Amino acid sequence: MHQPSARLWLPPLSLAGCLRGVLLRDTRGLGLQGPALDSYLPATPLMSLYVLARNDAQWLATPGFSVPPPGYSPAPLLLAGPFTQPTHMRSRGEERCLVLLFLPDALRALTGIDPASWRNLAGDAGPVLPVEWRDWAGSLSRMDSEAAQLAAIEAFLQPRWQALGAQRPSGRYADWTEALAMRAATSAAGRSLRQLERRIKAWAGLPMRELRAVSRAEAAFYAVAAAEDRPGFSWAHIAAQADYADQSHLCRETRRLTGFSPEELRRRIATDEAFWAYRLWRG
Repeated sequence: MHQPSARLWLPPLSLAGCLRGVLLRDTRGLGLQGPALDSYLPATPLMSLYVLARNDAQWLATPGFSVPPPGYSPAPLLLAGPFTQPTHMRSRGEERCLVLLFLPDALRALTGIDPASWRNLAGDAGPVLPVEWRDWAGSLSRMDSEAAQLAAIEAFLQPRWQALGAQRPSGRYADWTEALAMRAATSAAGRSLRQLERRIKAWAGLPMRELRAVSRAEAAFYAVAAAEDRPGFSWAHIAAQADYADQSHLCRETRRLTGFSPEELRRRIATDEAFWAYRLWRG
């Protein structure tokens, strides 16, 4: 049986408003070569903390994809902010890492890191993480067992998240986006449209229109997965179901957020190792 190169860990409900998930990637011994060494990642509103036990991936300046930040180089602890474009990476060989996917307002509340200042950027997390976070994240890279890593993640984050008394919804991006809008609208500060937008951007690092675009894309992603084996598959129906204006709107937004047309993305998720991150979320 083929050994999977990556796994997805979904946090317990008590952490769901803080941590969207953890990606565990280990390609040691799989003999991946050529295009299988690539990784295609979609645009995301999440803040990503990469714990790299073994990684020297190149960030490729592919047209339609994000541009490598100035002076970028892999670091043992790497922080990536919200991205409005997809990303194309290429490993030089075997790699082993885990990626903690934080909701940006949650990471801001826990660490003080400003998501907006990390928009479309990635770099060494060491200088910006609180000392106890840096020590904890560094310890994760020295653990050989995925079970031990996941237990350590839960043990560290659970008391800190609970101490905030935060009650934010779990679920998909749409739930989180609407909760942000509600929090902004009911804040004690001013409630003009400009003030609401400013508040949401400060919490999430992205404007509401971008968050809603990602919410639609996620809805379409799961609608495609649900419709795969049904007769009469229709992109027009998917577009309507996911609240796009029409099929052309779906195509434009999918290409902007992933780098591919909906049909090419659908095909390559099913066949290409480089789309491992997409497959994890389809289950």
